Amino acid sequence: MYSSSEQFPTFLLPAFSQQRQIPSKVVTQRRAFSKLLRSTATRPPNLRAFSTSSPRHAVVVTANPRKDDEGNDMLIDITPRASNRLREIMTKDANPSLALRVTVQSGGCHGFQYLMSLTNSTKISAEEDTVFEASDGTGAKVVMDEPSLELLKGSQVDFTMELIGSQFKIVGNPAATSSCGCGTSFDIKA
Repeated sequence: MYSSSEQFPTFLLPAFSQQRQIPSKVVTQRRAFSKLLRSTATRPPNLRAFSTSSPRHAVVVTANPRKDDEGNDMLIDITPRASNRLREIMTKDANPSLALRVTVQSGGCHGFQYLMSLTNSTKISAEEDTVFEASDGTGAKVVMDEPSLELLKGSQVDFTMELIGSQFKIVGNPAATSSCGCGTSFDIKA
């Protein structure tokens, strides 16, 4: 097939037949990485380089702050993705007074369901609604009535982009014991 004067294309040969020489720099990097892994495995948990928890982002209550029965502030959090998406919507609509209204109603497959809609600041009730604003400078606002806030305190408003669509979502609700797969319905602790 090939004469001795022709060269056989070596890229067609199986990988195991080719003798590969690993450069000494790569070997040194691998050894250093292995040493690093062994040293971090013995560190106390509070000194590890990585964390699985996400940092909380502060919000400011701009209207009608509320306290629960124990006297604690009832707060929610707005993730950076949610505040950035709200800013994009406000910019696109040329309406800086838009806010995301989050309400909880009975229904859904788990007892309660989240309902979210965009509202104008003129439709916010000074007596019944609490307004949260992201402190990251985006101007993103989330509005909740008191019964909804009681069920959602301590949770986060997030914006997700998935194959089934993009949406604002409530995540990390401490009052929820279970929720449906799409995240729009939940059950509470009795």
